Amino acid sequence: MKSSFAAAFAVSTALFGSVACAQVTFYQNERFYGPTFTANGPINNLDRIGFNDRASSAIVVGGSWQVCEDSNFRGQCMVLRPGQYPSLGAMGLNNRISSVRRVSGGHYAYAPPPPRPSPAPYPYYPRSGERLYQANVVAVRAVTGPPEQRCWMEPQQVTTQSSQPNVAGAIIGGVLGGVLGHQIGSGRGNDVATAVGAVGGAAVGANVDRGQRTYTQNVQRCGPVPGSAQVAYWDVTYVFQGTTHRAQLAFAPGATLTVNGRGEPRV
Repeated sequence: MKSSFAAAFAVSTALFGSVACAQVTFYQNERFYGPTFTANGPINNLDRIGFNDRASSAIVVGGSWQVCEDSNFRGQCMVLRPGQYPSLGAMGLNNRISSVRRVSGGHYAYAPPPPRPSPAPYPYYPRSGERLYQANVVAVRAVTGPPEQRCWMEPQQVTTQSSQPNVAGAIIGGVLGGVLGHQIGSGRGNDVATAVGAVGGAAVGANVDRGQRTYTQNVQRCGPVPGSAQVAYWDVTYVFQGTTHRAQLAFAPGATLTVNGRGEPRV
């Protein structure tokens, strides 16, 4: 009882005690239990304060916070918006956060998922007074949903084509070409060499850094998490009184299936 009260008090304190101050509080265990650490500013290495790779849940009060799996904000990163995160494992960051900092926004932010809608009424519950029978199951197929995805940021080199001349390079090249040309010959020949050198230097300088340019930018990558797909339902084929029926059930039946007089499952 004391531990539950202490956990509830800690959650209330994190949510309401410092509303005016943007902060993020990490908990060592899921659902806001265990030792905690609160950050009010950027921390590039949680190992220095003894909380590296230890966070399993978090509460964000004010602002958006970027959390990364490596120090100095490298590796897989995610932006947490204000809210409660009872399990960081849902984002693939359980016991993996090594750096944290506040950010102004974030195109790849993660917010707590909205509550799931209420499921539709189960159609196969037994009705009072119905006579039940056993039908032979002839085939069962598990239908799985899509696997979960994990996203991360990684640098990528981008190459662009530039057709604009380098004006600064042309000026510098023209001056240097003229100086070098002036040192050739004398009299009229010297003037010609100076002019040729200036023109040639300008042409060379104008083409410096012209053409392809390569720079690095961060891009988002996403990929499926192996083995994360779950069974959505079981597609069951069964025979009752010589007629083949099919139904989608929330479980895998055995060799027989309980049905009513119309062959509808009753489980």
